Amino acid sequence: QVQLVESGGGLVQAGGSLRLSCAASGRTLYRYAMGWFRQAPGKEREFVAAISGRTDYTDSVKGRFTISRDMAKNTVYLQMNSLKPEDTAVYYCAARLNNWGPYDYWGQGTQVTVSS
Repeated sequence: QVQLVESGGGLVQAGGSLRLSCAASGRTLYRYAMGWFRQAPGKEREFVAAISGRTDYTDSVKGRFTISRDMAKNTVYLQMNSLKPEDTAVYYCAARLNNWGPYDYWGQGTQVTVSS
């Protein structure tokens, strides 16, 4: 099975930065496309960013967030700058076999709270 473990969440002031990490099992990053999602209280899960041969971002985080990966470490990162209170959510790492398909595996999430 693909196992994903997020870390790096916490409490930060508006305008601050945080870097999330997603440690993946085995050779996951060589075989799967990776993504970050988030879910705020009372809202549906939202796509944030993805990486395979290229990167993709939801409009609300473009210019502020950067997704990257370290293949040797089997780790995906989400660098979050200029954080806003509306970024507050549980952030999840996910993996899928095909860029056009569903995300098949999910981590348990890490809480990000941005104070105003």
